Amino acid sequence: LKGGNLAQVQHVVLILSGKGGVGKSTLTTELALALRHAGKKVGILDVDLCGPSIPRMLSVGKPEVHQCDSGWVPVYTDAQKSLALMSIGFLLEDPDEAVVWRGPKKTALIGQFVSDVAWGELDVLLVDTPPGTSDEHLAVLENLKKQHKVDGAILITTPQAVSTGDVRREITFCKKTGLRILGIVENMSGFVCPHCSECSNIFSKGGGEELAKLTGSVYLGSVPLDPLLTTSIEEGKDFIQTFPDSATFSAINSIAQTLLTSIQDP
Repeated sequence: LKGGNLAQVQHVVLILSGKGGVGKSTLTTELALALRHAGKKVGILDVDLCGPSIPRMLSVGKPEVHQCDSGWVPVYTDAQKSLALMSIGFLLEDPDEAVVWRGPKKTALIGQFVSDVAWGELDVLLVDTPPGTSDEHLAVLENLKKQHKVDGAILITTPQAVSTGDVRREITFCKKTGLRILGIVENMSGFVCPHCSECSNIFSKGGGEELAKLTGSVYLGSVPLDPLLTTSIEEGKDFIQTFPDSATFSAINSIAQTLLTSIQDP
């Protein structure tokens, strides 16, 4: 089942979490960069209506979005066109405006947005979703499924019980909608001191791994709180290129490699 603008896309992966602020957009960006460094052509569809932050993280600003016969042309972040981005933020008139829309209007925009981007050839399309399990998620999923098999979802949590509780609801959402869970990532797992490299567990530890065990999901690994990663995200730099020796890089890289293996042989 492949049609329309997703016809030449090999794999589609959703990035989900039960709550906001756990680092979905950061991990979507870093996974995309890691996959690109592994020689893959990657696309990011940023469907987070309330906080489309990926354009800033990839330092693309607010470009003019052009249209071709088959829809919107994504924005490429590099000359080789190996990382393509389409963000709902590109379509909003004023970046400081809040999106105060009722459900039907949101779902209509998402439906159009999911199907009307001319991606061309991609190895992996990552879809960064808003937090929670709302009608927006159903709209994303239903519209994607009309055109393409969705390989599955990566769930992002932080270590503490409040966050893992919310992600548990996300797991139920995946089961109810028949979405395969590719694995769970524990983000903000410990803080690496930039001076002595000691790791302190600010938000407790092990919640993601525990959740994976409880629900029979794959545990993809943990990513620490790293000031270097924060700085490069804020400045729109490629963290993976800038700090190839850091533990955070190897954590993200290993998640990207596991993801590639699991979507290639489901």
